[in-house]
Amino acid sequence: MDRDRRAAVHRTPLPRFVLLYALMYGAFGVASPFWPRFFEERGATAEELGVLLAAGTAARLVSGPLAGRMADLLAARRAVLGACIGTAGVVALALLPAQGLWLLLLVSLCHAAALAPVTTLADALASRAAATSGRAGGRRFEYGWVRGAGSAVFIIGTLVAGQVVGATGLPSIVLMHGALLAAAAVVALFVPEVISDHETTLRAGSPAGGFAALLRIALFRRLLLVVALVLGSHAMHDAFAVIRWNAAGIGPGAASVLWSTSVAAEVLVFFLIGPPLVARAGPAAAAAIAAAAGALRWIVMALTADPLVLMLTQPLHGLTFALLHLACMRLLTQTVPPQLAATGQAIYALAAGTATALLTLAAGALYARFGAAAFFAMAALCVGALPLTLGLRAQSR
Repeated sequence: MDRDRRAAVHRTPLPRFVLLYALMYGAFGVASPFWPRFFEERGATAEELGVLLAAGTAARLVSGPLAGRMADLLAARRAVLGACIGTAGVVALALLPAQGLWLLLLVSLCHAAALAPVTTLADALASRAAATSGRAGGRRFEYGWVRGAGSAVFIIGTLVAGQVVGATGLPSIVLMHGALLAAAAVVALFVPEVISDHETTLRAGSPAGGFAALLRIALFRRLLLVVALVLGSHAMHDAFAVIRWNAAGIGPGAASVLWSTSVAAEVLVFFLIGPPLVARAGPAAAAAIAAAAGALRWIVMALTADPLVLMLTQPLHGLTFALLHLACMRLLTQTVPPQLAATGQAIYALAAGTATALLTLAAGALYARFGAAAFFAMAALCVGALPLTLGLRAQSR
């Protein structure tokens, strides 16, 4: 009996996925908030900084789907994930000696292109492993536990990096980022890869065939629209929330508390609230809750900047982002053919990223003209997503 239990624990992939996500999101956390300052220290002007960040976004939008499709064609998601993580870690180190716009642009483009597929490939592996967990004597686990661990370590990484940067300078973020990615690349080779019996069905087709096959699935197209509307609506908050709060007299300290509260709620939903809610209510109902919470959140942002009210509504981020993400992961595992798992994750990320980029551009013009009332436009997007979630329910039964 004891030997059987030990064998079941050994078969449980949860610790390996948690370690992978902790290292990945730790690497993101130690560096992401500080990249603009790092580039500025390397001689980039404000205009050049905009070019660097925009070019990195464009590279991610292209490389993510391409790497996901290649991983599916080769049926080698784990190997491609490890290669992308390792490449990103090595390329990041090249930023240390880089000076001037053109060299910084070249290195940062390569870094962004290598890093972009990492989360989608990891999600493809983790979500499918979670969906099939509990079989063959192994312990069942939820994808949300893995993703929540990543969010929690992201916060820790950011806090630690802030202290390290203050003591040793900005180059330290590159070293920490590279070291964590190197460790993650090794761990990636040991996470399980669930491969179905008909995994090679579409391998002989053209690379574009997988994209076309997915876009022919009505439920998948509807999911992408919901994601674009609800996750895209966060663009106004990400770009102008702190500006809005500062104009209302909320200082940096209070603003950081408000922001941290939303991230803490995200972790709570990933770990505790989201998985049972999605399991009991279903992914379609969970998506509807996320859209409704988004509408309420942005209406409040448009109407008031009272710190107490904001403290009560910022935790809605756990619903507007984390709960929707969990619902989408469940729908993707139910809807996307196993041989297109990484491609489906990549298109999902592409829809969210493209919508966010476009709505960020729109947010600037809206906020300049309407001020805080521009948040009503984001609320309207979430309201528009609500009837689409009903369609998800009808087709996912």
